[in-house]
Amino acid sequence: MLSRHTPSSFSRVLAFAALATLFSGSTWAQWVWVDSSGNKVFSDTAPPPGTPEKSILRTPGAVRQTGPASPAPTGTDPTAAGQPPAQVADAPKVTGRDEQLEAKKKQAEKQAQEAAQAKKKAEDDRIAAARASNCERAKRAKATLDSGVRIATTNAKGEREIMDDKARAAEQQRIDGVIRSDCGPASATAQNVN
Repeated sequence: MLSRHTPSSFSRVLAFAALATLFSGSTWAQWVWVDSSGNKVFSDTAPPPGTPEKSILRTPGAVRQTGPASPAPTGTDPTAAGQPPAQVADAPKVTGRDEQLEAKKKQAEKQAQEAAQAKKKAEDDRIAAARASNCERAKRAKATLDSGVRIATTNAKGEREIMDDKARAAEQQRIDGVIRSDCGPASATAQNVN
């Protein structure tokens, strides 16, 4: 079934939408003030610095009266009827700093530092483990060389050769170098090389 909209029902819907839009703009705004041109300004931010106090009509959570003071209710002091309206709480001071943003920034920096420290510690641990392993193998090889037992090696052709005195001396020098570099305390250059 088709529904028909008459021009009068369409204009009512349009008028209702326009009114809703008009009232929603002023309802959401927390600040209302009159600018230097005499126009009312609705905003969720404070008026610009230098706006006269009398031009600020509404602040967050309060409405300022702009007309003459309303008559005093019965039973009050008649001299109080001519008093100006109560002052609205001062606007929040704008410092130009977002404390939550700064706190998040500090937290992110702290986490980045902790991650960098953890990464450096893991790398140092890896280097220390490799040095300890190299040191242990070099000590075992030195003990074998120092025992005087004949040592056989395999050459590039896959043939087995017995290590002669010259090769044994060269291997001892190489092993002594490994022991000096990996069995003692780690120096900064040794850590960077490994």
